[in-house]
Amino acid sequence: MEKHNQIELSSDEFKKVLNHLDKGNIFERAKRLRDKMELTRDDGSVIYLEFINMEHWYQNQYQVTHQISQKGRYKNRYDVTLLINGLPLVQIELKRRGLELKEAFNQINRYQRHSFWADNALFQYVQIFVISNGVNTRYYANNRKQSYKETCYWADENNQLITQLEDFADSFLEKCHLSKMICRYIVLHESNKVLMVLRPYQYYAVEAIIERVKTTPKKGYIWHTTGSGKTLTSFKAAQILTRLPNVHKVVFVVDRADLDYQTSREFNHFCPNSVDTTDKTKQLVKQMAGTNKLIVTTIQKLNTAIKKPRHEAAMEALRNQPIVFIFDECHRSQFGQTHKNIVKFFPKAQMFGFTGTPIFADNSVSNEHGKRTTKDLFEDCLHKYVITNAIADENVLKFSVEYWGKLKLKDGSLITEPKLDRDFYENPQRISLIIDWIIEHHHRKTHGLKFSAMLCVSNVDTLITYYEIFKQKKQQGEHNLRVITIFTPGINEEDDDANGLIGDPDFDIKNTASSSHSRDKLADFIKDYNDLYKTQHSLRDSKAFYAYYKDIAKRMKDRDREDFKDQERADILLVVNMYLTGFDVKKINTLYVDKNLKYHGLIQAYSRTNRILGELKSQGNIVCFRNLKDHTDEAITLFSNENAKEQIFIEPYEHYIEQFNQGVEELRAIALTPNDVNKLISEDDQVDYVKAFRKLMRLLNVSKSFTEFSFSDLDIDEQSFEDYKSKYLDIYDRTRNKPEEDDPSPVEEIDFELELIQRDEINVAYILRLLAKLQRDRQDQAKQEDYQQKKADILNIMGKEAQLRSKRELIEKFIETRMPDLTPDEKLGKVFSDFWDEERIEAIKKLCEEENLIEDAINKMMENYHFTGKPPLRDTVLSACIHKPKLLQRKKVFERIVGKLMDIITQFDDNLGDFEEVE
Repeated sequence: MEKHNQIELSSDEFKKVLNHLDKGNIFERAKRLRDKMELTRDDGSVIYLEFINMEHWYQNQYQVTHQISQKGRYKNRYDVTLLINGLPLVQIELKRRGLELKEAFNQINRYQRHSFWADNALFQYVQIFVISNGVNTRYYANNRKQSYKETCYWADENNQLITQLEDFADSFLEKCHLSKMICRYIVLHESNKVLMVLRPYQYYAVEAIIERVKTTPKKGYIWHTTGSGKTLTSFKAAQILTRLPNVHKVVFVVDRADLDYQTSREFNHFCPNSVDTTDKTKQLVKQMAGTNKLIVTTIQKLNTAIKKPRHEAAMEALRNQPIVFIFDECHRSQFGQTHKNIVKFFPKAQMFGFTGTPIFADNSVSNEHGKRTTKDLFEDCLHKYVITNAIADENVLKFSVEYWGKLKLKDGSLITEPKLDRDFYENPQRISLIIDWIIEHHHRKTHGLKFSAMLCVSNVDTLITYYEIFKQKKQQGEHNLRVITIFTPGINEEDDDANGLIGDPDFDIKNTASSSHSRDKLADFIKDYNDLYKTQHSLRDSKAFYAYYKDIAKRMKDRDREDFKDQERADILLVVNMYLTGFDVKKINTLYVDKNLKYHGLIQAYSRTNRILGELKSQGNIVCFRNLKDHTDEAITLFSNENAKEQIFIEPYEHYIEQFNQGVEELRAIALTPNDVNKLISEDDQVDYVKAFRKLMRLLNVSKSFTEFSFSDLDIDEQSFEDYKSKYLDIYDRTRNKPEEDDPSPVEEIDFELELIQRDEINVAYILRLLAKLQRDRQDQAKQEDYQQKKADILNIMGKEAQLRSKRELIEKFIETRMPDLTPDEKLGKVFSDFWDEERIEAIKKLCEEENLIEDAINKMMENYHFTGKPPLRDTVLSACIHKPKLLQRKKVFERIVGKLMDIITQFDDNLGDFEEVE
C-alpha cells in the first residue's frame, strides 16, 4: 500500500488504516475499497490514501501468495490469494482432479463462516472467488446469497468455454484483465446489497458497445437470449458510457411496464434522480436539459417529449448533441412510428438495442412502415449469445414441454383439438377440464407450491371464464390455490396467429360501453386480491391500475427473497399478454399455455420459467393445452438452429427412469439394504453412498415433474427409498453436529442438497394431525395393538423430513409426557401449543444462563427477527451480554450466540403450520 501511494507510514498511521478497513459487511467494504481514505498523519498533516486505482486499473501493485493461515473459530489455510495493493481481492480454491468443483465452493463458504473475519477481516475485501479442479474452473463474486449454480465459466468472444486452469489463468487472471474485471465489471447491487460480476458474454457485449461509441458513429444491437441478464449488461454499458468525454448523455429507454421498482432503485443509486418515474413528460424534458448524464425513461414519454410543441424549445438544444440511446428489450415498441420519430429528431445520436429474440425477415410484421427487422433499425449485431449457449453454460435451464391437445371427459371419451374454432377453445366445459388437470398436477409441477406458475390465455373473455371457474372450484373445496389476475379492460382481440407478437401492456383505463363488462369483472377480481393480501388496490384510474400491476410484479419477484413470508405468495398468475416478456422471476418454474404463440412471442413466454435457482428447479415446465409443437420447433430453429431441440428440451420421461434404475444398481452395490449403510465405516465409503443417493434424488426430482410419473416404474419401492433417505440424513446430521476440525472430512465438504428433500406440507401441524388420530386409536380398544407401530411410523416420518429432525426429540417428549393425560374434552392443538410455548421459554432461559444474557433483550431480538427476517446485528447481541466480552473475544461470542439463537428459531418457529385447531 505504501508503494502504491508512494509514501511511508508509521506504525500508528498504519493502525489507523487497519481500523478504517475493519468496518462494515462485504458490501460496505467493497465501497470502502473504491473510496479514498482521509488520513491524519502523526505530524497533523492530512493525506488521501488510495486502496485501488479504479480509473487506470493496470496501475496497481500485484502479488501472489499461497497457504495463508488464519485462525478464527477454526484454523484454515487458503490455497492461493492474489493481492492488489496489499489487499486480498481474489481468492482461489483448488481441488484435486476428479473431485467435485462444488466442494471448493462449499469450502469457501466455510471459510466465510469460520475465519475470513479474523485479523481485521481483510479477507472480507475479496471481490472475486475462483474455484478449480484443474479440468473445470469457475469464478463468482463475493456474494454469500448465491448458490453454486450461479458460479460461471470464463469464455472467449465466440462463447467457447475456457475451463482448464492454465488456460483460465492465462486469459482471466492476467493482471490487467483481472484488474479490469474488479474495477469496471463488478456491479454493486444496491437493492440487495450484494456484489455481482459480469459473465463473459456480458463483458464482451459491453466492451463492444464502448468500442463502437469511441471509434464510430454507427449503431448496433446485442442478441443475448432471454434470461441471460440483459438488463444488468445494459445497465453496466450505460454506467461506463456516461464517463466517456465524447458522450453528452446516455438515455436508457424501457417500456413503461419494465420501469418497475427494482430498475428505478438500481439506476437511482448509481445516478441520483436519473429515473423519470412520473407520469408527466415535463419532468423528462427538465432532466434532458439538466446536468444528469444518465436518464432512464419510457419510450412512450420520450416520443411525447419530441412531438409536443410545448416541449420544442427545451428539446431543441439537445437535437445535435452526441446522445447514446440504449433500448432494453428492443424487439418491442421499436417497429412503429416512434422509433422513426426519435431517429429523425436526434440525427447525431447513437442507437443500441438489447434483445433476446431479434426480429428477422421470417418473424417480422408488415405495417404502414413496411417489413422491418432488428438489423434494419440497429445495423450490426455486436455480440451474440443464443439460448443453446446459455443452456450449455448452465446459465439458463432447459425446458420440459408437454402437449395436452386431447382432454378426457368423465365418461372416458376424448375431445380433440380442431384446427381453428373459437367456440371450442372458449367453451366453459373445456376450460373446466383444463382447470381440473391443473389442480391435479400443479403441486407436482411446482414441488409442493414451492414455485409459482403463470397461465396465459387467448383473450379477456376466456380469462374471465378461467378465473371464475377457478374461484368456483375453490369455494367448493376442490383446491386451495391462490390465483391472481390482471388484464386491460375492453381489449379483447383474438390472438393474431400470423406473427407471434405479444402485445405491450396497456395501462390506460377508459370508461366505455364496450369495456364496462370486463372492467366490472376486473374490479371484482382486484377485490379478491385485496381480501387475500390485505391491500387496497382499485380500478379508479390508470394510475391506480398501474399500481396494481406493479404490486403483482413485486409480489412475484419478492418470493425469492430470504425474508419473504409464505402467506404473501401467489400460486398462479393468470394473464392474456401481461408479464409474458421481460418479466424476470426466479421462483416461476411452470407456464400453462392456452393461447396461440409463435416465433419470438413463444420463446419470450416460455423463458419466464427458465431462470437458474438451486437444485430443486431442474427445468422450466411448459404445459400446452393447444397443439403448439410445430410452432415451438419453428421458434427454436429461428433463434438457435434446426438441430437445437436436443439441447433445449430435457430428455423424455423414459430416459430419466432408465438413469434412475441404473443409479439404484450403483446404490445397492455400495449398500444392498438401508441397514447396510450402517456398515460404511470409512469416510470414503460414506462419500460414495452420499453421491449415489444424491444422484437418485436429482433424477427423482426431474422424473416427478412428468405427468406420467409412477413409483412402480422404478426398481425400488417407495418405503425402501425413504429408508435410504433416512440413512442419508443420518450421515448429514453426524457430520454437521460434530466439532469442526482444522481439516474437514471429505463428507463435510459434500453438498447434501437438502432442498431436494424438504417438503413444507410435512410440518408440525401435519404431525399433530397424525398424533390426534393416534390418540383416538389409543382410546379405541380394538386398535390399541397398533398403537406402538403407528407411533413408530410417525417418529420415522420426522426422521425422514429434514426440517422436522430438530423437533423430533421435543415431539417425542410431548407424546410420552402429555398425551397419556389428555382428557376427551381437551383439544390436542391447544395442549400442544401450551407445551411448545413452555419448552420455547425454557430453551431461551437455558441460552441466557449459558451465555450470561439479558432475557428480555433476547426475546426482543427474536421478535425483531420474525418481523424483519434478519438476524440481530453485532452491537445488539453484545449489548444483551450481562458481562461485556473482551475486544478479541467479541466476534466469537457474537457468532456463537447468533448460532444458538437461530437454532432455537429453527426448532420452535419454522415449519409449524396451523396446529391450534387440531382436535
